[in-house]
Amino acid sequence: MVHRISVVIPTFNEEENITACLTSLCNQTIPRSDYELIVVDGGSKDKTRELAEKLADTVIIQTSKRVGGARNDGAKLADAKILATTDADCIIPPEWLETVLASFEKNDKIVQLYGTVTPLEPGLKFKFYLWLANQFSRLGYYTHTLYYTLGCNTAFVKEAYDSIGGYKCIDAGDDLEIAQRMRKIGKVKFNSKMTVKFSMRRYVKFGTLKSLYIWLYIVLKGGKSDKYTYTGKTYK
Repeated sequence: MVHRISVVIPTFNEEENITACLTSLCNQTIPRSDYELIVVDGGSKDKTRELAEKLADTVIIQTSKRVGGARNDGAKLADAKILATTDADCIIPPEWLETVLASFEKNDKIVQLYGTVTPLEPGLKFKFYLWLANQFSRLGYYTHTLYYTLGCNTAFVKEAYDSIGGYKCIDAGDDLEIAQRMRKIGKVKFNSKMTVKFSMRRYVKFGTLKSLYIWLYIVLKGGKSDKYTYTGKTYK
């Protein structure tokens, strides 16, 4: 069966989150038979894969390095013309896939689509932080200076994605970098109606300023760093 859209979800020791994420993806407003869920696991030591197999169509072990590599591994198995990516600690609203498909169908010049994020955790602080992030995303889009295409909430025309070689396998900033290559072959579109609930757990654990500093440090180093590991996973 060829699906209308394929969704790739990278995982690594996500037993506390993967069931909720996949359940939200299984309860979309389009028929379940219209899309496939592909989980790419980076060698979890917990029950992530066991739990994912109950809800996902495909669960594989990651062979490429870093999160970008995991997304690329999943993309190789995807059979749909549209490829979407999200993260295992996100909750996906029911209309997410319908919104993605409608946007691509409305404009055949679009090669990449992205949207906004809202916090999973309660508190005005997190709402404010992500409100700022969303405003930053809007500003970058409308000034054509930066496309803040977070990997937890983005989608591609798969043919275009494949043509540029997918994500770069770097420690941080891969989801911003890919948009700079995609915009050279088509339109990168921001859609504020396309949103996901995003976990602030990294900011809770390390602190907002330190988390942003580490991310920015790695990005300015070209996406790779021996000093920090933004994802929490160490690679050889």
